[in-house]
Amino acid sequence: MIYRLILGLTAIAIALAAGLGLPSVAQAARTEVTYVCADAPLVALYDNGPVDDPRVNNQLAGTLPGAFVVLRWRDLNLQLPRTNIEGAPSYSDNKWFWSLSDPDHPTFFVKVGDRQDFPCDRTDSVNTTRL
Repeated sequence: MIYRLILGLTAIAIALAAGLGLPSVAQAARTEVTYVCADAPLVALYDNGPVDDPRVNNQLAGTLPGAFVVLRWRDLNLQLPRTNIEGAPSYSDNKWFWSLSDPDHPTFFVKVGDRQDFPCDRTDSVNTTRL
């Protein structure tokens, strides 16, 4: 009996999700963009990650809560979660900060002691992979 109830509730949840037009996992994508930051190559891997509710506000540029970026720079691999700062997509772990207010020249800095900024320039390499 409980098994039938769970199956019924699952079917209802699937029907509701389809009716609300919620994006499927198959629509997710990872985008890799290359930059040069402080004279060193940087690769940014953008991922929308697991999203609980795509109707949440602050969805500029298609990023949602759950989105993150992985920055590969020098000897570092930083995974920064999407912030809830209004405006252009930004990512931070409260130490490192990455913002796309200007996608060709992202804001990149570390906040330990005195703030240290790293000037960045986007190169022409963009690679998108559908999941």
